[in-house]
Amino acid sequence: MSSLTAHFAQPCSHETSLSTEQADAIIAQALALLEQRIFATGPKISGLKAVADYLRLQLIHEPSEVFAAVFLTTRHQVIAIETLFRGTIDSSEVHPRVVVQRAMAHNAAAVIVAHQHPSGHAQPSAADLILTKDLRCALQMLDVRLLDHFVIGKGTPFSLAKRGLL
Repeated sequence: MSSLTAHFAQPCSHETSLSTEQADAIIAQALALLEQRIFATGPKISGLKAVADYLRLQLIHEPSEVFAAVFLTTRHQVIAIETLFRGTIDSSEVHPRVVVQRAMAHNAAAVIVAHQHPSGHAQPSAADLILTKDLRCALQMLDVRLLDHFVIGKGTPFSLAKRGLL
């Protein structure tokens, strides 16, 4: 009977708590799996949802706003993913000129941008909408398409393209 009591005294697998190191290892594995999914057929993206999930994992932990860009070929193969700007807890100064310069440096045909709101609120601000329009226009002048702008917060990233705000 004592072995039976010992069996029931064991915590269930879902009740175990993870150390910070264990949690970091799981997050690193999740990022590696998402990278494999995104780059599954070479470096071609497998869909905007996978890119949004990857960017969410990359940005969500940041204590201040971070603006990142994914540079793509004409066939939507990933050339590079770069963090371009870091801001404060509630804003980030983004210069379209720098985004255009990096797109040209990578000879990109398309760009996906994202930034996170440390507040967790994933709705775009008026400034986010203006920035998106400015980026689209600046990139368009050089035949570079802005495919999406994701706002990262709690839950599903907000896609400006999906909502018709691009």
